[in-house]
Amino acid sequence: MELPMQISAAAFGNLVEDRRTEFRSAMSRLGAAVNIVTTDGPGGLAGFAATAVCSVTDSPPTLLVCLNRTSSAHPAVDANRVLCVNILERGHEDLSRLFGGKTPVSQRFAGAQWSTLETGAPVLDDALVSLDCRVKTISDGGTHDILICDVVAIRENEGGQALIYFDRRYHTL
Repeated sequence: MELPMQISAAAFGNLVEDRRTEFRSAMSRLGAAVNIVTTDGPGGLAGFAATAVCSVTDSPPTLLVCLNRTSSAHPAVDANRVLCVNILERGHEDLSRLFGGKTPVSQRFAGAQWSTLETGAPVLDDALVSLDCRVKTISDGGTHDILICDVVAIRENEGGQALIYFDRRYHTL
């Protein structure tokens, strides 16, 4: 009879970290649009850079947005239950870095011009597209919340090239 292999806690921790590193490297090769997701309301003003955004359906218009539970924006999004997905274009790399780092909220929003649509969430005036949303449901996604959002208003700007993040660098299409 063969006994199960025993592994030390340290070795197990190394295996888990190796898998996490391998996964993160693989995901860096999955090109994605760069977005700034914003919110405002009773929970306060907040925003974060995100590539984990995708369409769910066009009837009714619905988006999926993933939000890290440790993000400084998480409490505001959770309380406000509204957000705007601002799809970035060429020239927004610095703004993406502001919203992707530990920059204070006031400095993040000082880097651009903003307005609002239906929900009151900040809309980036020169975004390629802005999708104003109400959060419909929130599901557990491990370290992240998976937000299913109803799109209630859309603003598109003419022209422009989409800002894409691939292989840990910005590119345009």
